[in-house]
Amino acid sequence: MGKAFAHAQEIIQHMERLAPKWMAMEGDPIGLQVGSLQKPVKKIMVTLDVIEPVIDEAFEKDVDLIIAHHPLIYKPLKRINLDTSHGRTIQKLLNHQITVYTAHTNLDVAPGGVNDLLAKEIGIENTRVLVETIKDRLKKLVVFVPDSHADLVRNALGEAGAGFIGNYSHCTFNTPGTGTFIPCEGTDPFIGRTGKLENVDEVKIETIYPISIEKNVLKALKKAHPYEEVAFDIIPLDNPGESLGVGRIGNLKEEMTLKDFAEQLKEKLQVDGLRYVGDPDQKVKKVAVSGGEGNDFISQAKFKGADVFITGDIKYHYAHDAMIEGPAIIDPGHNIEKVMKQGVADYLYDWTLKKKYQTEIVISEVETDPFRFLHVKKA
Repeated sequence: MGKAFAHAQEIIQHMERLAPKWMAMEGDPIGLQVGSLQKPVKKIMVTLDVIEPVIDEAFEKDVDLIIAHHPLIYKPLKRINLDTSHGRTIQKLLNHQITVYTAHTNLDVAPGGVNDLLAKEIGIENTRVLVETIKDRLKKLVVFVPDSHADLVRNALGEAGAGFIGNYSHCTFNTPGTGTFIPCEGTDPFIGRTGKLENVDEVKIETIYPISIEKNVLKALKKAHPYEEVAFDIIPLDNPGESLGVGRIGNLKEEMTLKDFAEQLKEKLQVDGLRYVGDPDQKVKKVAVSGGEGNDFISQAKFKGADVFITGDIKYHYAHDAMIEGPAIIDPGHNIEKVMKQGVADYLYDWTLKKKYQTEIVISEVETDPFRFLHVKKA
């Protein structure tokens, strides 16, 4: 039988496999924001924003842990004023022992995160990173394994994510040889006797992995390897790793007019209204998208040949420039990042199912978009 409930710390460790902290922009206040991770969790709630009505919802649903995209605390607090909504929110969280954890720009950058979820929802195919912020550096692992356990170790490394080259997984190079060692006093050797020189048929296994998964790879290695002391080398490589960054760019399956695409987007992203810049009859095929506020990425979208750039919070003068020089812009609002709620919930649900935990995952039903649209009928 599996454990009854997942521990908060274990849940966060799994979240950080999806969106590691090192992917976040400098100064971004990610991670634990309020509460404790030293507790079992019966119910997780996933939300875009942490505002007072969301906390009330969490209390009503007996939630122990909130996982949010937008941080509740952006800057160091100088005071907690209970006469303000922000102060009451923190007070309610503490009173009800609800923990808040935030994955922000790290979830934007992460493969499978906000921008990939948006691209999928919109229907953008063959995507690549719009604006590179970091590269996931590569390392080589060299480990020596007795013949009897070589297959087990190779498989464990592959399952942990090592050995991916392009679309090929579990890539290794293997060299047979002889390992020698003398187990010293106080050891408990898998092979051999204390004080006697041993000669063992071994395999040298070589593979590569991105630094972002190093902890998991080494954990898998040590768990699968039979030796009390595992002999291995880690070698930094100059080979370029995967490009990571904000936004995505790719192609629609079929070309269409900007107006038709905007209308389709309104339905797909479930927004009450949107703004767009450009000739409504112009054809669009190559599409860039960036969750949140993407004013600074308009030039990159244009440089990479996007016909249209989808993002939120476009400023007036940036829109003027795009109207004259391109690309077309569609602004469905910052709140389209709410696509992360279902994506993160699915990710956590699959994990709890695999682990046989009884921890429940719910999605916040509170509408956190502060904007409303007034639809005026034309005479």
